[in-house]
Amino acid sequence: MQSIQIIREAEKKLADRFRELDEIAYLNQIKVVQAFRKHHLRDSHFNPSSGYGYGDVGRERLEDIFAEVFKGEDALVRPQIVSGTHAIASCLFGLLKPGDSLLGLSGKPYDTMANIIGQDANTRGSLVDRGVNYREIALNKDGTPDYEAIARAVGQNTTMAFIQRSRGYSLRPALPMEQIDKIVRLVKDKSPAAIVMIDNCYGEFVESSEPLEHGADIIAGSLIKNPGGGLAPAGGYIAGRKDLVEMIAYHLTAPGLGKEMGAGLVNRRSFFQGFFLAPHVVLQALKSAVLLAFIFEQYGYEVSPRWDETRADIVQAVLLQDPDQVLRFCQLIQSYSPVDSDLSLEYGEMPGYSDKIVMAAGTFIQGASIELSCDAPLRKPYGVYLQGGLSYEHCRFVIQNLIDDLLL
Repeated sequence: MQSIQIIREAEKKLADRFRELDEIAYLNQIKVVQAFRKHHLRDSHFNPSSGYGYGDVGRERLEDIFAEVFKGEDALVRPQIVSGTHAIASCLFGLLKPGDSLLGLSGKPYDTMANIIGQDANTRGSLVDRGVNYREIALNKDGTPDYEAIARAVGQNTTMAFIQRSRGYSLRPALPMEQIDKIVRLVKDKSPAAIVMIDNCYGEFVESSEPLEHGADIIAGSLIKNPGGGLAPAGGYIAGRKDLVEMIAYHLTAPGLGKEMGAGLVNRRSFFQGFFLAPHVVLQALKSAVLLAFIFEQYGYEVSPRWDETRADIVQAVLLQDPDQVLRFCQLIQSYSPVDSDLSLEYGEMPGYSDKIVMAAGTFIQGASIELSCDAPLRKPYGVYLQGGLSYEHCRFVIQNLIDDLLL
């Protein structure tokens, strides 16, 4: 059977699943449209600002819209936040002081987060280096939260409970809102004053609700992932309780200055338009991931999540046989990308990662993982982690070539 026929047969069987994803995207698009309507966006809000950025009404309007969509009291949406990791670190360093207690509730964090925490290595400037106490609760063997262990661990001395929504570079499942809701309630029952923070990277608009609607206090993520819609050229966001956003803003700028400063040096149309398109773009990524999972599972590969499982992020993991096959898979993604399609990939050292890594990212925005991209660390069990896709049609074509080269 030809690869395109394999895809067409798969799409027939996936029709009901695709309709479920369509409905989630529709509900999220309504939320975004209503937020834009409520806050009366104007063409003048796209204009850049300079210097200190005082009175930047476009910046304020963008943050109002983010806060409205994510159901926060306030938000920071800034190009000066260089990545999702930077956004998360800003929350942690802005809210935690020496002697405070940080409790990780979703197992071992991914590489760059581990550096911020500093648990396994004496990283200068890390939370542990600065005197923050850290402890983490392992997930169950099936990757689900250990609710009993969480209930035992949370106490009146717990300053912050931290939850990583996405899978990172692991085969554990991303945490759906149902599980996050249960974790938040457990924490708040044990310690009402504890701050619940969610690393929301890769999870925005995947489900019909967001963590702040389930009792979380603060969330953070990257604009070159889901909420940027493939158009935002850089930046990150933070949303949640007003008092917490203020403290984080004091860390980003200076105490007493906070979010009143920060010039927008470029036209903001791409930030607004990217956020407007984000529910649709996330839908493209999710449909593509489901198609890939369905086909590779048919051919005997272990995939996570499986095509019919609940999804809580856009990442699709596929377990391969060895480093060479991983490199081959990533090279195919790169070869059918719109940018740098002629590059040859190799494993290499990357800042913040403990192992060598290969990254396929022929993207319009450097490193944008809402665009079709694929990362793979050089370590067992040799999984590739596919994310993004601006259009289902592009991803469909790439999957067709993966079938031709790896499966047939």
